[in-house]
Amino acid sequence: MAGKLMHAVQYYGYGGGPAGLKHVEVPVPTPRKDELLLKLEATTLNPIDWKIQKGILRPFLPRKFPHIPGEVVEVGPGVKSFKAGDKVVAKISHAEGGGLAEFAVSKENLTVSRPPQVSAAEAAALPVSGLTAHQALTQGGGIKLDGSGQQANILVTAASGGVGHYAVQLAKLGNTHVTATCGARNIDFVKQLGADEVLDYKTPEGAALNSPSGRKYDVVVHCATGIPWSTFEPNLSPNGKVLDLTPSPSGIATSVLKRLTFSKKQLLPLLLNAKAENLDYLVKLVKEGKLKTVIDSKHPLSKAEDAWSKSIDGHATGKIIVEP
Repeated sequence: MAGKLMHAVQYYGYGGGPAGLKHVEVPVPTPRKDELLLKLEATTLNPIDWKIQKGILRPFLPRKFPHIPGEVVEVGPGVKSFKAGDKVVAKISHAEGGGLAEFAVSKENLTVSRPPQVSAAEAAALPVSGLTAHQALTQGGGIKLDGSGQQANILVTAASGGVGHYAVQLAKLGNTHVTATCGARNIDFVKQLGADEVLDYKTPEGAALNSPSGRKYDVVVHCATGIPWSTFEPNLSPNGKVLDLTPSPSGIATSVLKRLTFSKKQLLPLLLNAKAENLDYLVKLVKEGKLKTVIDSKHPLSKAEDAWSKSIDGHATGKIIVEP
């Protein structure tokens, strides 16, 4: 497709929020070794996208301007395991960006097949939010999603959000009791996801993270922000751990301190280590009806700034999808 132009969304410097996004015509990217060229059918936004724009990871990301922020999805010609016309799901590097465009490239080793029973929009959120929830529970929390193992008490904060709504569903595939926090308007929604008990985070009990049944948490999948260690600690079991998906400087300092003092209760920052086999597992769960992607809203690529603004607002229920 050398020489062909495509519609894409870029930004040219740090800051600016939705107003800093620019709609441009740029050349269709050329896949390099072990990459696929994908024609995007759906993509999704994650908080890390606008945080990179804000400069939270400077000088590491973005590596260059202009930057096309993005993360995910669809159809493309293959390299070894895929061929032109295959429907796929892919994790696109935040270092390179590219998800808010008509075409993007992905690494073959982070691309899996998408069966016809799974829509592009359903699949779009899996490579970041779904994989993060899966990694937190299985690798971080030691939860076996086949239901074996001793029962564990799980707390999921911000359970109606992108990662949280997956974490609740995946946790219930294991031998777990799940307590979840969310806003009052989403309590019924989170219960429908499978949570055993749900706390309104604005109530005194919710702010204190107190389990209504008096349980102590073995694993906390912490998707929210602004909750200090002093709130978590009394609610943890003797060997309980908090897996912090949005680590702050103070949280990282607490994590280091807990390690240095050999505390049995731990605060552990979690960074996604995406693996194709885990993405394939999640896609199969969606196909089998055991996991669902809840879509907050859909936006055309031509109005990507609306999706960007909604993500910054922080009150989406489920995932925000952008479609070319």
